[in-house]
Amino acid sequence: MGSSFQGNDDEPITQINVTPFVDIILVVLIIFMVTTPIIMKPSINIQLPKAASGDESTPTQLNIAISSQGVIQLNGVTTEEDKLNAQAHEILAKNPEAQAVIAADKDVPHGKVIGVIDAIKSAGITKFAISIDKKK
Repeated sequence: MGSSFQGNDDEPITQINVTPFVDIILVVLIIFMVTTPIIMKPSINIQLPKAASGDESTPTQLNIAISSQGVIQLNGVTTEEDKLNAQAHEILAKNPEAQAVIAADKDVPHGKVIGVIDAIKSAGITKFAISIDKKK
């Protein structure tokens, strides 16, 4: 007696089962969705002041953020105001046309922002902008 389960190995495979492939892709997608918040660099919460005018297309190599607690970050890395000058000078040595964008919380004292501006200007960076949220 012969069984219908025995197949001929010489026959070409004409159908591909994509269900296992889709399952694997969905598992990889879930892994990315779970790990992305862990991998993302932590940033500080800044409430920018609002203004009616402002240019949103400023190219930059120095992104400086100042939180309401006075924490300064340069390109996402926490730094001190006295080290900011040396770090800005290093970036300027790599790119002589470097520009800075300062994003300071609206509750940061004016003197702190002026200190940051003074540090980057004394490093030789002459072009900088201050980030704002546009008024609606």
